Amino acid sequence: MAWFRQVHDDTDLAALTKAAGLQGPRPVLVLVGGASGLADGEIDGLTDYLAAYVLPAVWHSDAAVVDGGTDAGVMRAVGRARTREGVPFPLVGVIARGLLPDHPESVPPADDQIVEPHHSHLVVVPGESWGDEVPWLGRVARVLADGRPTVTLLVNGGQIAYRDMRDSLQNDRPVVVLSGSGRAADDVAAAAENAPHASKEARELASSPLTLVVRSADGHRLREVLTSLLGGAMIEP
Repeated sequence: MAWFRQVHDDTDLAALTKAAGLQGPRPVLVLVGGASGLADGEIDGLTDYLAAYVLPAVWHSDAAVVDGGTDAGVMRAVGRARTREGVPFPLVGVIARGLLPDHPESVPPADDQIVEPHHSHLVVVPGESWGDEVPWLGRVARVLADGRPTVTLLVNGGQIAYRDMRDSLQNDRPVVVLSGSGRAADDVAAAAENAPHASKEARELASSPLTLVVRSADGHRLREVLTSLLGGAMIEP
């Protein structure tokens, strides 16, 4: 972990970019979704997938990535992909303080097993449990972007993923849903196609004009969509 900062409120966030040594403003991809619901084999495959189709869009756009920062699921995959491919974009983990109870504010938890070790930055925010970081993901993204585009990518995901997606939409952040990645993402994708088994919550999220579903089998389209949105394009109805 190259850099660590604990924040308590929005005032602390105001100086985040300068304190972290991040040149900006820059577009930001907020990556949300599966954590404990992904097995090791699935994470290996996801690492390859992100390296092939997501990281090129991030690098081409000179963007940063913001996620939950823990060593699990999609966050583990993107950290491993970043290091393996040697692509030095800012990868900023945002994690609730209560998940790191043994660390004082001034010490970066680089050796903590809960923190994904390949992230370049870690921002510790108020909260006691999983999911408390949800509103802070968007806040950190907005500070880093400073007026540049921010986009959310939903991959897999459990119950917290619905909250992540709702927070993004409420803050006018487009959400790209990776159909075929499982669980919450597939539920929203099914709702977008009016499938009868889709949940009510998924139907509400899928109905937003800021929601765009992309099939995981079409990785090249995913790369093109992310590159376009990070460049400032709008989702076409």
